[in-house]
Order: sequence, then C-alpha cells, then structure tokens
Amino acid sequence: MLLVTLLAWRPTASPTAFGEEPDLKGEFLRLSDAGAKIVEKQARTTERIGRAFYWDSYVVRALAVAYDMTGKEEFLDACKLWSDQMIEYQNGMIPEGAYYMQYGRKPGEKEGDWYVADCASIAHGVLATAVRCDDAEEKERYLNSVQSFARLVAENFVRSSGGVTDGYWPKSDKEWWCSSGIFGSLAFCLYDETGDESYLKIGLGTIDWLNQQDLLTVAVHFPPETIPPTVMMYCLEAYSAGLPHLEPGTERYQGTMAQWSKALAWMSKSLGGQAGIDYISQWGSKFGGLPFHMYVYAHHVPDSGHVAQAADDELRYIAGVLEKAAPSNQRDQLALFAMMSYAEKLSPGSIYRTSKR
Repeated sequence: MLLVTLLAWRPTASPTAFGEEPDLKGEFLRLSDAGAKIVEKQARTTERIGRAFYWDSYVVRALAVAYDMTGKEEFLDACKLWSDQMIEYQNGMIPEGAYYMQYGRKPGEKEGDWYVADCASIAHGVLATAVRCDDAEEKERYLNSVQSFARLVAENFVRSSGGVTDGYWPKSDKEWWCSSGIFGSLAFCLYDETGDESYLKIGLGTIDWLNQQDLLTVAVHFPPETIPPTVMMYCLEAYSAGLPHLEPGTERYQGTMAQWSKALAWMSKSLGGQAGIDYISQWGSKFGGLPFHMYVYAHHVPDSGHVAQAADDELRYIAGVLEKAAPSNQRDQLALFAMMSYAEKLSPGSIYRTSKR
C-alpha cells in the first residue's frame, strides 16, 4: 500500500482552538516536505494504489508555491519529476494530448473511460511546474504538454453553451459541472500565461454555463447529501481563476456574484463540521480546499474581510480534524486540498501566478 501520510506531524490546533496563534508557515512547509515525498513516489507508480494523479496535482500546485516561498530546489524537483512522468504517459495516450489518470484508459489503448475533469487537474500541476522553470526549453516542453491537452478538449468537448463535457464517460455526454469548473480555470490560467484570447473565450464560456446551474443540485449521479463540498471545490475553480477577468456591472459579473453568494451562504451553514459530512472521505475531503476559494474571493471583492476570517477559522478546524484522524488515504486527500488553502493564505495569488510574476 502506497501511503506516506501528509500529516505525520501534529498541528497544535483542535477543531475549536481558534484563539491560538498558529505557525501557518511551519505547518505548510511540513506538509510540503511530506507532500514532496508522496509526489516522488507517485511519479514512479503506474497502477493506482489508493490515490490518483489528480490528487497529486493539488500537491504539486502547492509545492510550487512552497518553492516560491523558500527557493528550496527539492520542492521544484518533485514537481518536475511528477510532470515529466505525466508527459511520458501523455506521449503514449490516444487521443493525442490526453493525460493518463492512473485509472481508466491507459497509454496505447483506443477505448476506455477518460475524463476531462481529472485530466484538467493534472494539467494544472504541469502548468504550475512550467511557469517556475527558468530554462526556456524546459518551460516550453511543459507548456506544450498543457496546450496539447487544452487543444484536445477545446476541439472535442467544449460545447456552444460554454460548458464542457467530461470526455469519454458512459454516464453522460452533456456539459458537466466538474469538467466545466476545472477546465475553465485552466483556460483562464493559460490565457494569463500565453495571452491567447481563445483561452479567455473558453474560460468566460464556462462561467456563462456555470452561472445557469444550481450548484446544490447540479451533481446528478452522485449522493446529494455528501457531494456539495466537492461541487463547490471544483466549480469555484473557474470562478476563482476568472474573477480578475470579469468586468463589474456586467450581466456575467452579476451572475457570478450571485453564485458566489449562494456558495458562501452554503458554507456559512456547512463549514466547521456543521453539515455532518465526514471530512475524512472522498467527497468531504474537498472541504480542505474551500478556504482557498474564500481567500481568493476576499482578495478580489471589497469589504470581504469576514470571508477571509471564516476561511481562517475553517483552516484551523481542518487542522484539528487532521490531528485527530488516523492515517489513511482520505486523510491525505483532505490534507492535500488544505495545502492549496495554506498556500493562498501565506502567498496570495501564487497558485495562479504566471512565469511573468
């Protein structure tokens, strides 16, 4: 069993100990040290053993920020090792540009399930690696990989509505919340990096489609009682990455703010364990990334200090949950999403940074 627990260390917080002043940087860097080891092991693992490459992508994105903060080459080396393996698998995938998910369709296979959402997460990890490479050829190789994937999706799975289908998935060939959210965020990030207007158009299209959805009921095929934190995590990826590209006062912006308001209202009744959803579970683990989105929102939307404070409180609650939980893959999953939240708290904007800044 491949399991290097992300939280072998013990944070000092408990779910209710909000009054203590935590060492957030120390906690994040200890997470990063453990995460780098996991990513290195995953880069050498072909078959899925309890986790998956899309999980790793969130560790890689956070490790890239840890590298920005510290200059520690071991963090960037882990990102490169993992991204190199993603490209090696990609080179053998059918269709061209697809990433191997560590499940479903394998390199060389012409049939089998293959999901846009999961692979868009992988692409985010490769892109985070690319923008931190000083060597131009190295950066170009990683960026070309991400653009090859983006081209595949743009040409085959982006619909006229702006929504994105989830690739080769037998349950549905319609626009899907998860693929729209994650690929939409990737499109915005690619636009920021390359200046290619076609990516901006795709990103804005996903916002338009998501603005028409009820985020609390959109996830058909999944358990309605426990799926909401997952829907929020992935749909808000498009909204968070897209915020700088929305013009206040427009219909698109107003629709986006309405969706944020609904999401934050749900969070106000659900964070801190209020929803009764186990944080140490496949769907509940995404609670770990919700403070990330809250911090992004608070950074871009005036008079949102209360949202940032709620994110701080939730991050302490998550640390307490992790402190008490027994080692498991799902505990790791909560921790890796929490790494995104730590990264945004400590280095605002670095998750979405480009090679220019």
